[in-house]
Amino acid sequence: MTALQIENLSVGFRTGGQDFFAVDDVSITVEPGEIVALVGESGSGKSMTSLAVMGLLPNAASVTGEITVGGTKVSGLSRREMEDLRGRRMGMVFQEPMTSLNPVLTIRRQMTEGPRRHLGVDRPAAERLAQDALTEVGIPDPAAVMGQYPHQLSGGMRQRVMIAAALALKPALLIADEPTTALDVTVQAQVLDLLVALKQRSGSGILLITHDIGVVAETADRVAVMRRGKVVEAGAVSQVLFSPQHEYTRTLLAAHLTVDEALALRAAEREGMS
Repeated sequence: MTALQIENLSVGFRTGGQDFFAVDDVSITVEPGEIVALVGESGSGKSMTSLAVMGLLPNAASVTGEITVGGTKVSGLSRREMEDLRGRRMGMVFQEPMTSLNPVLTIRRQMTEGPRRHLGVDRPAAERLAQDALTEVGIPDPAAVMGQYPHQLSGGMRQRVMIAAALALKPALLIADEPTTALDVTVQAQVLDLLVALKQRSGSGILLITHDIGVVAETADRVAVMRRGKVVEAGAVSQVLFSPQHEYTRTLLAAHLTVDEALALRAAEREGMS
């Protein structure tokens, strides 16, 4: 079963008597156990695409096309049904975990709410699932962390907690929207390594929203490049990064990759093929 299928998605807004399309006829597929990166500059439509998948678009948006998450069609679902889908079939990790975690609730409370609501388990079972998920994302002494508040954790630890909270429900799809932008370089690398390891272990499909070509090179299996609401190029990471066909893709690469970085990526690609 496909983790995510987006077919001919368009998201439009009526402004000044004219229609503006933030997303224009976009089609993307994410299979189980793979990372697909959606990359482009600010305003390219990548975050609006993820908001459409999550059912979080503003009321003024006009949406056409079809979105299917883990076998469930998103179109036409009620608000309550979308909330259930976001818990059971789809997990989300945002750029800044402090805006997603409640500062006045312990990690235990926030980690156990999802399993209790969506899986129907009791409190002890929910705590076991939460601790297992924290262990899976590499948090030492998860029992102690469960009793802490978000402000007592580092930025990297908070991001791990967010990933663990999503994975505790074993979603078909994990959406990671700029998950490393707010972190320092060392922690960024750790979180990216974690995403790669988790997609292999959990089998979840991951849609990675990013503006950073380096992040795409390190983590993704496939990539779709967006510009002005359209996908201008898509394919395997090795194909798009090393043999870009669209001028916009070449511009993105020139802006983000040094010669040494490009050579290092080529060497890594050759090693993977040998």
